[in-house]
Amino acid sequence: MKFMQKLQAAERLNDSLLCVGLDPDPAKFPAPWKGDAGRIYDFCAAIVDATKDLVSSFKPQIAYFAAHRAEDQLEQLMAHIKRNAPHVPVILDAKRGDIGATAEQYAREAFERYQADAVTLSPFMGRDSVEPYLRYPDKGAFLLCRTSNPGGDDWQMQRLADVPGQPRLFEHLAAIAQGDWNTNGQLGLVVGATYPKEIERVRELAPTLPLLIPGVGAQGGDAASTVAAGWRRGAGTVIVNSSRAVLYASSGEDFAAAARKVALATRDSLRPDGGL
Repeated sequence: MKFMQKLQAAERLNDSLLCVGLDPDPAKFPAPWKGDAGRIYDFCAAIVDATKDLVSSFKPQIAYFAAHRAEDQLEQLMAHIKRNAPHVPVILDAKRGDIGATAEQYAREAFERYQADAVTLSPFMGRDSVEPYLRYPDKGAFLLCRTSNPGGDDWQMQRLADVPGQPRLFEHLAAIAQGDWNTNGQLGLVVGATYPKEIERVRELAPTLPLLIPGVGAQGGDAASTVAAGWRRGAGTVIVNSSRAVLYASSGEDFAAAARKVALATRDSLRPDGGL
């Protein structure tokens, strides 16, 4: 099953637009695991098991594993999800952005080593930095478009004088991702929940692309505004990510149950009027 099909199937099965981000920070783990990087897999697997019927996807952030020399635990986690939640696609949040043979190796890492269903990419170096990932026809790629950090304005909001209509950079990216770059229907876009007006604009320019929207929960994005801005019946779906609010809902032994409770409430808050 191709990534987009798997994503749509999980959305329908779990009646959900929620993506749970897996950003394990051992300093925030519950006792007696607190500070123990050797329990990253155990912690994340417990979150997966508690929420796998409530989500449309999971999104592990590779830096949280690599910083603790826990790449082997990420491999274990990916295998765990494939065994225990095979219907839920996994988006590897890596934000890679290189070209040529290096990009080919990053694609191999994401799709062959970690068996991810999709990956996040920085498109700053252009189309040839994205193409190696699109050689995997069953996989997806999400391009950073309008990010939730304040510094995103430095580039993303600048107008392009040499492009007809002088669109802002994020608008131009949305348009080419919808068009010339998306030859195999594998692309999506990353748009931050803290900018609902920009989400709406990206949806206008890229009506069929899935939008990966981080920033709901601890980062301050509003769930209802996010869905209203990006979700359209019959259009590309939205994937609304929440990480810290779910992962660290409790610092006690009930952390998995607490994570499930927050994930359930978040999923329900993301339902558009009239349902999915």
